[in-house]
Amino acid sequence: RVLSHHTEMITTQQALSFILVGAIWGCTNPLMKRGSAGIENVKSSSGPVSQSIAELWFLVTRWQWLLPFALNQSGSFVYYLTLGTADISMAVPLANSLTFMWTWVVDYMLGEEKGSWYSVLGTLLVASPTRN
Repeated sequence: RVLSHHTEMITTQQALSFILVGAIWGCTNPLMKRGSAGIENVKSSSGPVSQSIAELWFLVTRWQWLLPFALNQSGSFVYYLTLGTADISMAVPLANSLTFMWTWVVDYMLGEEKGSWYSVLGTLLVASPTRN
């Protein structure tokens, strides 16, 4: 069992599930961003609803966005399944901080924005277990 910030613990399986979720979400976020390149050029003069439909059509017809999106949703499915048995006060910070860390790593590997090492350190501190 892995210690949490509270008296309740999460199991190793739950911790690994949230690590997987963070990795899936974090790795697919920059890929979805890249896959949506050009959406700002989609224009519809018929109003905001048709603009939204045109943008949605643009996205779902591009495999560069659709494939990372589908993978991202598989992470959401794992998250949903694991939340049924996990302490939510531990699950949310762990999954979200690891998502942030993986997004930073993949952005860095793709040559995108260079984040601060302080951000990475903060993420690691939030995700690390502590003893009461």
